[in-house]
Amino acid sequence: MITLHGFAASNYYNVVKHVLLYKQIPFEEHLIFSGGDEWLEISPVGKVPALTTSDGRHLSETTVICDYLEETYPERPLYPTDAGERAAVRQIMKISELYLELPARRFLAYAFSGKGAPEPVKAEVRHVVNRGVGALSRLCQFSPWIAGEEMTMADIYVHYVNKIVGSVGSEQLDWDILAQIPGMKEWNRTLRDAAITREVEAGRVANEPAFQAYIQAFIASGKSAVK
Repeated sequence: MITLHGFAASNYYNVVKHVLLYKQIPFEEHLIFSGGDEWLEISPVGKVPALTTSDGRHLSETTVICDYLEETYPERPLYPTDAGERAAVRQIMKISELYLELPARRFLAYAFSGKGAPEPVKAEVRHVVNRGVGALSRLCQFSPWIAGEEMTMADIYVHYVNKIVGSVGSEQLDWDILAQIPGMKEWNRTLRDAAITREVEAGRVANEPAFQAYIQAFIASGKSAVK
């Protein structure tokens, strides 16, 4: 049995969970926020999510896990067979990560503490996000899926990237970021209403009290970052 380690407040965790559900792969969930040496044996840098495969191998990093699942469980494929089309899907994923999600993630510490980010940080993030908005406006097709006629890994990945961008990023910048990409918000709503997405969201809601308790304890400890 595959084990998915982490917590459902993590958008990266939910990417992997969505892929597992989409591919109808049996798995169990192990709730963990952080840990000591035992956790580092599973996730070498202590990041969420991590996956223990059915043969006992431990994997971390979301895209690594997703590629493993795609290659090991090829049923219901999430990448095109054509190499160029696969690269186009991965390009959308990488740009959304580097130019939307990671810049918006800089605001998480401020959001958890209920504060606004300093103006220089906001200016830096806005500059990077503007580049991502421009790139994705050119690359995303929404016809009806983000990379064309078939659902791909990019649809799942970008939907959960948008969770951070559309809440933390937009709130801190007072700017509806997703509305700047033609078709993005409409596509996002369609995917949000899918049965698997609703199941993943139900897990996130159920996990929220435990996650908030962890965050409050984390802040009280005086640590400087949250994964």
